[in-house]
Parts: sequence; structure tokens; C-alpha cells
Amino acid sequence: MALAAFAVLGYLVTGDRAPLDSFDVEGKQLEDWADNSSFFIDVLRVVEIAFGTAGMTILTVILVLGLLLRRHRWAALLATVVMVVTSLATSGLKIWLGRDRPEWQGDLGLLSSYSFPSGHASSTAAYACLLVMLLVLFVRRASLRRLGTVLAIGWWLAVCLDRVLLGRHFPTDVIAGSLLGIGVFLLALAFIDPRPRSTAARTEPLPEVYASERKLAVILNPIKVEDVGQFRAIVGAMAKESGWSEPTWQYTTIEDPGTGMAEKAAVSGADLVIVCGGDGTVREVCAELAGTGIPVGIIPAGTGNLLARNLDVPLYLRSAIDVALNGQDRAIDLVRVGGDNIEDTHFMVMAGMGFDAAIMEGVNEEIKKKIGWVAYIISGLKSLMFPAIKVEIQVDDEEPTVHRARTVVVGNVGFLQAGMPLLPDATIDDGVLDVVIIHPRQFLSWITVALRVLRKSAIVDETLDRRTGSRVRIKASADTPRQLDGDSIGEGRELWMECIHGKLLVRVPR
Repeated sequence: MALAAFAVLGYLVTGDRAPLDSFDVEGKQLEDWADNSSFFIDVLRVVEIAFGTAGMTILTVILVLGLLLRRHRWAALLATVVMVVTSLATSGLKIWLGRDRPEWQGDLGLLSSYSFPSGHASSTAAYACLLVMLLVLFVRRASLRRLGTVLAIGWWLAVCLDRVLLGRHFPTDVIAGSLLGIGVFLLALAFIDPRPRSTAARTEPLPEVYASERKLAVILNPIKVEDVGQFRAIVGAMAKESGWSEPTWQYTTIEDPGTGMAEKAAVSGADLVIVCGGDGTVREVCAELAGTGIPVGIIPAGTGNLLARNLDVPLYLRSAIDVALNGQDRAIDLVRVGGDNIEDTHFMVMAGMGFDAAIMEGVNEEIKKKIGWVAYIISGLKSLMFPAIKVEIQVDDEEPTVHRARTVVVGNVGFLQAGMPLLPDATIDDGVLDVVIIHPRQFLSWITVALRVLRKSAIVDETLDRRTGSRVRIKASADTPRQLDGDSIGEGRELWMECIHGKLLVRVPR
């Protein structure tokens, strides 16, 4: 449809046909208005240069490389085809149709190349379409999808307006360019499916050690998905395709975040339990199913999703479901934890006392619902100068050591959000816990800490110290915020942890 509209527009404005001349002449009035402000013209020139051929090429390379790094090969292929075909088509049509530039370009370095269609408009329209598509596919939070879509469309419209205000193009040039970019995107989308391919479609099924009824149970935190009915339909269809039984469904509640549901699934004889929720829900279900031999498939639907990230479980919904149904089982460690004023429990990812726990405690839940993980950054900035505390740390049967620290983190895995390697040597199935003790003395010392963490520096000193062992005990000199897997558990003075090696089976990518 977009390409047909482009063809009609091209026919109307080229050759001796001029039914839209009066409309195009309106572009001169816009250019005259922009000429009244030299600052505005400078801004328009920056936009022109930034999103010209070189700028859009750089943006395309960044997008494609980002998709490839995240293993979205088909989306990367679609982006490459769309941007290359749009560029070639724009250049070829300019030469073929041969429409001259407007006479009122001004004295900003007159462009002598042909005008129809606008290359800026076609490339930004195509790129904006790709961004909106990726937002729909990979961003679950509706508010972020809406914000991203508004920003992408607003950017495209701003570039189109820039071309008219500078007098570089007639209004019909940018309309035609936009139609061309959108048309190429839709045409390519008809032939290239950007969604990740399923494991079941790519590989042979894993041999079963024992015959089972392939009974499937799903535990869902209903507030973590936008449309429960749609989610159930997707899981049911994919389970049937992969040879699983019709799943039984249980929903978590505030009173029971997953423990009772996991126990019921185990008692009912489930051969696989899928849990969909944040790290808190995943922790409760995994702790209950540890030692049962029942594998757990994780559908990450929270803000952090740290366990899923460290297991390379994809965040894209269908890919995560596919891994849960068709992936391979991996035995991972579970960590038993206790302390003052808390019941003995377990965690899967990390526990901490100090600054990191203060961040979790200070997160505004309303802001978190709207902007996701950015809420943690806001809370982190507020808590950045959390006061140093005196802590005593004992690892295994070694003598306790005393430290000054702003935060102490004990991890079963190594990476935080955005791939930050806080504990780079931590492995989730090595039977060992990794401890990091952080004590930046001044505000700017946080920069040094961040650089050392990002570089995976092996240097240890009073600012950043490390320990490893299967058992860890932390005692603070004063009541201190504490957290388990990103959930605040209140203030206290003590945490003890013990790693239980290979206690839990989880589904991971093959």
C-alpha cells in the first residue's frame, strides 16, 4: 500500500504534471520562516548532518551489531536488508525521476543532486519502523513501548520537517521518501520473520532417560504479564507443538509468592514446572523444587531477571518458553541463608548488606512499574553515599576478618544488569560463593570502583576486596539494610549463607 502510494505520488510530481505544485510551494513559506533565526538554522543543519548518509550508516551498523550480539540473527538480517534496499532504491529513483531541488534552498551550500524522494526521510522512516518493530517484539512493559514508539516517530517527523525548513526538499519529497521507507520495511517483513527461531525447529529432541507422561505445570505471577489469556494461549500452543500435555495453571498471590504452587505441582507428578515472574517468584519456586529432580523452566518477566540473564535464558517471551519446553537440564547451586529477624530461606542470585540493599529498599514501586530498571538507577543515586559500616566476615572455617565497607555482596552468579561483572569469577554450578567487599572512601571513588569492576580487575585492596568459599557469615556493627535476589528483607546485623551444590535442575538453552 505504501509503495503504491509512492508510485502515485511520483507520477503526480514528475515530468510536466504539476497538480501538487501549489502544495509544494508552501515549503517556501516554511523555509522563509526558518530563515528568521540563525540559531534555528544552525540546529537544523546539525540534524541534517547527523542523519545524513554517514550518520544513518553508523546507526544501522550499531543496530545490526547490537541485534547480533543478542543473538537475534533474523532481526539483524531484516534490519540490514531494509536499510540497504531503502538506500539503493532512493538513489536509483532520484536518478530515474530526475526532479530538481527547490529554488529557495538558501545559501547553506546548495545541493545539486536530485530531490525526489528525500533520502533523509526514507532512511529515517525505515529505521523508525525497525525500532517500533523491535519495541513490539522485545519490550514487554507497555509504558516503555509507548514511550519508545513516540520517540521513534517524533525523531522521524523532526528529520522530515528539517528537510522542508532548510529548503532542501519539497513537502512531497519527504512524504514520498517516508512512503518508500515504510513500503520497503513492510515488503521485507513479508519475507523475513524477525522473531528468533525455536529450538524445537532447529534441533533434534533430547533423548529421554525415562518414559514420562510429559506433564507440564505452569506457575504464573499474573501481574507480570499484560494479557494473561494471551500468555496462556501462547504457552499452550507451544507446549502442544513440543509434545507436552495440556499445562495445569496456578497463580501466585501476595500471601503465597510461589512456594505452595510449587509444592502442589511436585505432588501432582509434574515432569516440568515453568515459572513466569520476577526474581522473587523464581526464587520461591526454585527453592521448593530443589532436590525433587523436577526441572524448572524460567520465563523472565521481572525488572532484573538476574538468574535468567546469568543462565543465558532469552528475555524474548517466545524464546524463553521454547527454552523451557525444549532446552537441556542443568544442575545449579542453591544458597541456604539465614540471619537475625528472618526465617531461614534460600536465594539463587545474590545477597547483600549495605548500599546495594539500600537501593532495593529505596526503589519507588510506582516509578518501577512505569520505567522498569531505571528506577534502580534513581534509587542508587540517592543512596550513593550510604555510610560505611564495620563488618566482620568469616569464610568457611577461616578466622573472621574485620572490614570497613559501604556494601558487601555474596553471589552465586557473577553478572548484574547490562552485563556488569560484579563477581566475574562466580559460576552458578561450582559449589562456591563469591564475596565482594566495596568501600569507596569518597564520592568520586565510585568511578574507580566502577572501572575496576568493568575491567574485571584482579587487584584487591581496601576499596574493593574479594573472598570465596562455600560458607559465608557477615556480622555488621549496626542494623543495616539487607537484600536477597533484589528483594529487601529489612534491616539486621547478620547474614549467614551456605552453598548447596547442584541442588536444582533448570532448563537452559542447548
